[in-house]
Amino acid sequence: MFFEFRNRNNTVKELRKNQGYTAQELAFKLKLDTSCITRIDHLKLKDVPPAIKSKILPLLRGDHLDKIPW
Repeated sequence: MFFEFRNRNNTVKELRKNQGYTAQELAFKLKLDTSCITRIDHLKLKDVPPAIKSKILPLLRGDHLDKIPW
């Protein structure tokens, strides 16, 4: 919940780089085309269309890292 409020003015590219993903890797994980990611790369998180935002937000938040069995 707080991730979106803190990072809504950051671009998708900044958030993607913070998680260590290239555009191609992120597109592969989301099962999207790479061109779709590059089109929204320059947009701020609050300007991303809701359909794509709901897919991309868990990966940018790092939710997949919570399931690592340490």
